Amino acid sequence: MLSRSRLFDKSFSAFLFDMDGTVINSIPATERVWSAWARRHGLDVATFLPTMHGVRGIDTIRRLALPGVDAEAEAREIERAEIEDVDGIVPIPGAPRFLAALPADRWGIVTSAPIALARRRLAAAGLPLPRVIVTAEDVEKGKPAPDGYLLGAERLGFPAADCLVFEDVPAGILAGESAGASVVVMTATHAHEIQTGHPTLPGYEGVEAEVGADGRLSLLRA
Repeated sequence: MLSRSRLFDKSFSAFLFDMDGTVINSIPATERVWSAWARRHGLDVATFLPTMHGVRGIDTIRRLALPGVDAEAEAREIERAEIEDVDGIVPIPGAPRFLAALPADRWGIVTSAPIALARRRLAAAGLPLPRVIVTAEDVEKGKPAPDGYLLGAERLGFPAADCLVFEDVPAGILAGESAGASVVVMTATHAHEIQTGHPTLPGYEGVEAEVGADGRLSLLRA
């Protein structure tokens, strides 16, 4: 039975979730595709992989400024490969139950993935497509810019400052902070401890969203 231990001193109008590493674990599939791409371009895979999580593929490629590389074409090829490879994609522990308990108009996903890939991965993990989803195509600036979370909050009809953001990587955490939202850090897929001043959760098991009579959400942990 859950205690009444709250992770935050306040309630929220809505929850906004990153996707990869936060509600689903797609790291093996993602790293298979990006490792192959990195090797083709002569990059050191071990050094490169930690830099590409949580941001849009096109932003990752542009940041490298590789000579002779068409970033948009390469990003499209990466997307095709990721859509084809969904082997081993699973929900974060407890995520299906946790999401199913939330009012449908009080949560959404803000992901750096394109919409086709987001749909594919959520389906592979057996999770529903939410009413509100913000993807790579919806913003001019991806994470760590706050644009995605600001848009997600707007589509839900609430200010970002009244939302709780669930994130797992530095770029996404910074995006949530910059949007003015509260942030909780999911550590389910972390191989190394992340340094953060935000509350952390290893998954959704033993966690529950309390829905008040006014529809506001509170996060409880046993």
